Amino acid sequence: MPLQVNSVKLTPAEMAKYIDHTYLKPQASKADIKKICDEAKAMNTASVCVNPNWIKFVAQELSGSDVTPCCVIGFPLGATTPNAKAFEAAEAVANGAGEVDMVINVGAVKSGDWALVERDIAAVVTAVDGEAKVKVIIECCLLTDEEKVLACQAAKRVGADFVKTSTGFSTGGATVHDVKLMRETVGPDMGVKASGGVRTYEDAVAMIRAGASRLGASSGKAIIEGCK
Repeated sequence: MPLQVNSVKLTPAEMAKYIDHTYLKPQASKADIKKICDEAKAMNTASVCVNPNWIKFVAQELSGSDVTPCCVIGFPLGATTPNAKAFEAAEAVANGAGEVDMVINVGAVKSGDWALVERDIAAVVTAVDGEAKVKVIIECCLLTDEEKVLACQAAKRVGADFVKTSTGFSTGGATVHDVKLMRETVGPDMGVKASGGVRTYEDAVAMIRAGASRLGASSGKAIIEGCK
């Protein structure tokens, strides 16, 4: 559950445990990825989140630390098949991922094909077989509020661990409205991750107050320094 931050200022250590320190740019170099791993270990963030081609390297770099290796699946469009996402997720776990952030089949949501939406998420949940937490990116900026609710309910029904607002690669990122709606939908026991446009301490606190239990951010260092 999120900390109660309405009247409490988070310490840097408390804030760090909310943050998935993220670098998903296609031009990321090995030096870039090593840098974020070093930063994450220094800050003791929740995870480092990268594209699948980097997850084995990240797992090696984070070995011996409390920071979890995390990678995205079906990113950023979510427009691959359930089998493709399942294979990608299983390979990520084999390469050391402790968390996977999969993109929902947005086209299936917009088509009202909820059987496919559930099958898509369930394929990843089954593929990781309890060895990694599954976060489901529902890409809120492309959905109506009704679709957001139904997508969150689908993710919860098939055993995902988190729902997540955004890829950060579409038309918008996390909003307080969406985080509140997602938290109200999934209840107190499922994770809610706010991602996309969370750049400052103030942004982070607003999302946590709205119900986020995890924050995806490439600006983790700046957010944590804002606690001081």
